[in-house]
Amino acid sequence: MKFLPADVYMKFYYEYYSDKKLNLDNPVEFNQKISWLKVYYHPPILTQLVDKYSVREYVKEKIGEKYLNDLIEVYDSASKVDFTKLPNQFVIKGVHGFHFNLIVKDKAKLNEKRARYLMNKWMRKNQYYRGGLEWAYKNVQPRLIAEKFLSETDKDVLNDYKFFCFNGVPKFVQIDIERGINDQRAFYDLEWNKLEFYNKENKTYEGAIEKPVNFDDMVTVAKKLADKFPFVRVDLYSVNNKTIFGEMTFYPSDARKDFHPKEYDIILGDYIKLPKLDTNKKEIVTI
Repeated sequence: MKFLPADVYMKFYYEYYSDKKLNLDNPVEFNQKISWLKVYYHPPILTQLVDKYSVREYVKEKIGEKYLNDLIEVYDSASKVDFTKLPNQFVIKGVHGFHFNLIVKDKAKLNEKRARYLMNKWMRKNQYYRGGLEWAYKNVQPRLIAEKFLSETDKDVLNDYKFFCFNGVPKFVQIDIERGINDQRAFYDLEWNKLEFYNKENKTYEGAIEKPVNFDDMVTVAKKLADKFPFVRVDLYSVNNKTIFGEMTFYPSDARKDFHPKEYDIILGDYIKLPKLDTNKKEIVTI
């Protein structure tokens, strides 16, 4: 159905995954408004910001190079990845989508044939066309980047801190822990109080998560990067009390995961103040 106009396709897509109608003239819930942004909110800078390589320049300009993970190499094809030149530990990412990650903790155990198969597969995919019209990815050049493997001595996997920012203001943070081992998730406000809402698709972490020493710095970083966008999620890491940038996301989970209890779909949707779409225009191209 990709031949349909974006607004028509999005209604079918949203209803298929949510069993709810999508009124683009009056979206109310969080995912409904994210779907609206997919269809109508198209400032060109979004393409740079979802590109895991190009976004580095934005981060450098906004908050400084010290917040970036070390870049080892960038490749325009999987065949150019030379594993012999990479360190024993590294991460390779596809810059043009999500879940395009190859995490190598011990190069001696790497299955190179499998790794090249995955990378070639990533390079053939376009995040916009494969799913729910995530516009920001439509024109991202497929590339691969190799980065430093981030770790702490007391953790098998780093916590992932995902700040939900509305009109440039972080409101709460989603914390993903033990990713790839025992995936769990919790939400906290910026005063580090645990919040009661959750996503049914993800296991909720029932315990208390220790507040990072550099949490205030993380909030400041998220705010500066979020700028004036109606919504963006800024993902950060805390590595030995140092803030490291992860990525920026405009369409969390492709707008397919509701919040529960269900009233939070509306409560969180209220945080998004959609820009006005002129009646004589089909999209918004300015921030």
